[in-house]
Amino acid sequence: MKKTLWSRLIICYLISTVTVFVLLNTYGMSLLKERIKKDQVNLLYKEASLIANSYRGNIFEGNGGFDDLALRFTSIDNYLNIRVWIVSRNGQIVADSSNVSNPPDINLYDIDPDFLSKNLSENTILGGLLSEPMLSVIHRVDYNFQLRGFIVLHSPMSEIDSKANLYLDVANICFLLFFPLLLIIFVYIYNITVRPLKNSIKAAKEYSSGNYDYKLSTRGSGEFLELNAALTYMAQELSKLDDYQKKFVANISHDFRSPLTSIKGYAEAIMDGTIPADMQAKYLNIIIDETERLNKLTSGLLELNRFDTRSALLDIVSFDINQVIKKTAASFEGACRNKKITLNLVFAAEETYVDADMGKIQQVLYNLIDNAIKFSHNNSQIRVSTEEKGDKVFVSVKDYGIGIPKDAVKKIWDRFYKTDASRGRDKKGTGLGLSIAKEIIQAHNENINVISTEGVGSEFIFSLKRTVE
Repeated sequence: MKKTLWSRLIICYLISTVTVFVLLNTYGMSLLKERIKKDQVNLLYKEASLIANSYRGNIFEGNGGFDDLALRFTSIDNYLNIRVWIVSRNGQIVADSSNVSNPPDINLYDIDPDFLSKNLSENTILGGLLSEPMLSVIHRVDYNFQLRGFIVLHSPMSEIDSKANLYLDVANICFLLFFPLLLIIFVYIYNITVRPLKNSIKAAKEYSSGNYDYKLSTRGSGEFLELNAALTYMAQELSKLDDYQKKFVANISHDFRSPLTSIKGYAEAIMDGTIPADMQAKYLNIIIDETERLNKLTSGLLELNRFDTRSALLDIVSFDINQVIKKTAASFEGACRNKKITLNLVFAAEETYVDADMGKIQQVLYNLIDNAIKFSHNNSQIRVSTEEKGDKVFVSVKDYGIGIPKDAVKKIWDRFYKTDASRGRDKKGTGLGLSIAKEIIQAHNENINVISTEGVGSEFIFSLKRTVE
């Protein structure tokens, strides 16, 4: 049978109640008896001392008057249920509060020679002299430095059991009253734990099945409220991820389909002779360009996947960022010449060393400068600069081109995202350049930001750790 939390609570409830009941009536009963017996012994010692102090001077002076003396002890016998014996130093019982006029004509030394040498005796019977087992206290009486006799007090052992049973009955009644209260407490625990947990489990199942719109109650307190809030947040993130995956598939399908369609169409046209021989070179170049576009797209996806799986390892070295910027800018000489764009390199110092992965930072620079050239007007300028601030070096790539629409600034870092202007100007872009740049910079635990005004231009700035000499 499947063990639910409710069944476990019931089992714990039954085990706890049975355990308390058993301990109360066994170990608790034993402790209670010991405590009552200790109190009774103290009472007997106290009464024996009071009797000895009150009658020490005349209790053993003569052979007569013991009946009158025993009569005085009947109140102790009646009210405290304590039987009083006056015993001579020879062991003869001379007065008995239970038999005032006819004390037992018995010598205790004949029954138990060691009895009077004790201070305390439990379950005393003395050869049938007592009608039931007694708790006995023997108090020695000395007068003028001589033993004059003994005061022996008896209290029934059954009275100890009776008192213990009485107290235990009261405790059991209290326990029986507490029993339903304990059940209410367990039901309350169930309501504040199991029910919210079941709601959370149901919500988790709904979210796992793709129903991200399922409304999870945020009522409750403490950890369950935090759990529900975490599940709700998880559902929102999963919903965003699901939407992203759908868009991802749609974008990648579009970006792969377009070049593949071109390659397939032009290749078939060349094979069946639709394109004449003198024109084939032109369309073969288009096929090569589309193939290169597919290659760039695949390489970009692989690069991003390495960052997603945290398998992209950085080779951190110290290098001159100014030199890397010069080499990267030189690779765009042809593109700049075609659009008559001037690349201005402005450095804060002749040499600026940073700690980073040189190859990946060069890739970031390449992507940013490539974008700047694409979206710059002919006969314009692009400014690439470095600036040192504390332990950071800030690298800026600024163009004076078409800029980025305000509503698109936050989206440019998304994979495959392209503005409408981008799609019109650049049919070969993959929409992955800025995503890769951001992943690389974040892998260095640094930041990259953009400042852009539509129609004015854009400036991308990223930070690197400056080498400490």
